[in-house]
Amino acid sequence: MIVNKAEEVLENHSLCNHCLGRLFAKLGKGTNEERGEAIRFVLNMERSEKELEPVEKPERCELCNHVFERLDQFVELCFKASEGIEFSTFWVGSRFPDEVLEKERRIWEEFGIETAEPIKVEFNRELGKALGKRLRKETERDNPDVVFIVEPFSGKVELQINPLYVYGRYRKLVRRIPQTPLPGFEDSVASLICRPFSKVTGGKCVFKGAGREDVDVRTLGNGRPFILEIKNPKVRSVDLNVLTEEINGSGKVEVLNLRFVTPKEAEKVLTKNHRKEYLALVLVEDGVTPEEAEEVVRKLRGLEILQRTPRRVRKARADKVRVKRVHDAEAGWIDERHFELRLITDGGLYIKELISGDKGRTKPSVSELLGKPAWCERLDVLNILDD
Repeated sequence: MIVNKAEEVLENHSLCNHCLGRLFAKLGKGTNEERGEAIRFVLNMERSEKELEPVEKPERCELCNHVFERLDQFVELCFKASEGIEFSTFWVGSRFPDEVLEKERRIWEEFGIETAEPIKVEFNRELGKALGKRLRKETERDNPDVVFIVEPFSGKVELQINPLYVYGRYRKLVRRIPQTPLPGFEDSVASLICRPFSKVTGGKCVFKGAGREDVDVRTLGNGRPFILEIKNPKVRSVDLNVLTEEINGSGKVEVLNLRFVTPKEAEKVLTKNHRKEYLALVLVEDGVTPEEAEEVVRKLRGLEILQRTPRRVRKARADKVRVKRVHDAEAGWIDERHFELRLITDGGLYIKELISGDKGRTKPSVSELLGKPAWCERLDVLNILDD
């Protein structure tokens, strides 16, 4: 049956052994070239018995134009394209002309072929094996360091360098420093962390924080999770301990627990909702007693807060009401006008507005519970809680 089908195809199309064998790729073992050579050999034995002319390999394959005979050429083009780039794993992709893919599909339909594989699959596999030997590196489908995109008919090779992803947590030790660059500020958390990474890897470093704090707010304790996406890195084997020391030497920002992660792990970090622990210094100009401070935190514990987007961030955030919860609260009275407020809340609850009330946009608020205006004079993020 296979030989009869092959003879029927070859009577109408000039195919090399690769393209002939690929029609039956799902049958048996071995390469498509070996499969095609064996099928042609048996077919010509039968034709010889019938005193028919053999069906020889064509000088020009009408489907692939003998691209498989030029694999060594593509290997060298890929090798040259990757010079100066450090990587451990790679994958191969290809772009064939639409008319080639369409002709292949028409042959399958014309002769009822259900055992074939696409030309792109064979080309990528065979080039990948040859390139692996030349580079002495391993192929990796899911998360390779680099991907070679080859256009077999034009001879073009494109090198796609996949990003590096680094997880860490940062502590912002000083006030008056933004998380990301802003006009009027010399440094930012992002620039202090990214600068050494860009220098060492030769790539572009993009900082992504799991939430953010205001310019005048410190982040202490276990630090805020963040991800660095380093695009087009020329160097991938970097010493994270050395970079940690360099960043921490700034005296403004410290990083903890730096490690490489996969794209999926990075996405999980950035989409996870974290509870947060805060310490706020509350100013009550009309005066506050220890008893009033304790009464406020008693009412806050477990309280559900309806918070409309604060006025100060309306240009950057959708104007809507968010429902958040205060999970725990403690008070420490300082003097007649101040007390400290330690809070554990849902992520995304604006603490300054929780205290002031933001002219009724946050309800209830500390001001409402006290029955007199209260303001956040100083705020620190103490911990970002993963659980």
